[in-house]
Parts: sequence; structure tokens; C-alpha cells
Amino acid sequence: MRDQGQWIVMMGFLVSIGIFFLAIIISQSTLVGQTTAEGVLEFPKNDIQDLRHDILQIERVYHTTCSDSTITNLKTDISQIYLVRKNAIVNITLPCTYNDCEGTCKEIIIHYNNGVTEYNENPITINN
Repeated sequence: MRDQGQWIVMMGFLVSIGIFFLAIIISQSTLVGQTTAEGVLEFPKNDIQDLRHDILQIERVYHTTCSDSTITNLKTDISQIYLVRKNAIVNITLPCTYNDCEGTCKEIIIHYNNGVTEYNENPITINN
């Protein structure tokens, strides 16, 4: 005869199950969003662009000095800085010699590896 209390308990039970399912859906959506954001953050686009910019600027500035030791020292410094600051291995290869300052083409090969992302750019051809 007095079944109003049962309806209240049953409605409370249904509402709590609904809240539970909504909580599961919300937690899954944040997890998916987090992994997507982590994938974007793991790609070091800015680091690679900065490295490329630095190498091209060094080539523009120092191509007239004709000093292979200066270029070798700069390549070593860049590699060490990226290893210490970004935990990335950087190899820069300049196949053309810098002893000919007559405005010939020079090719630069860049290799970047931070353990997650490996990037190879070869060759960058520069006409002086």
C-alpha cells in the first residue's frame, strides 16, 4: 500500500547509475584528449625549425671565412648544446668543402633524433 518509498529508492538508484556512466564517459574523453595532446607535444617541431635556422644562418655568415675548423667547432657546439638541453642527437654534415669561396652550391644534411622522433633532412642545397 505504501510503496512511495520504494519509488524514491529506485529513482535514486537509477540516478546514481546514470551519474556513474557519465563519469566513465568523461574520464575516457579526457584520457583520449590527453594522449592526443601528448602525441602533439612529443613532436619537436620548434626544435627542428630552430636547428635548421641556426645551421642555415651559420652557413650564410661563415661561408666566406673559408675556415673548416671554425665550421667544425660550430657543428660540435650545436651537437653538444642539443644533447645537453634537448636530449637530442644532432648530426650535421657538410659534404662540400668550404675552401672554395666562389659562390658554388653547398649541401647540408641534418639528422635529429631525440629517442622518440627521428628526423632527416637531406640535402638542403644553398646557392651562394
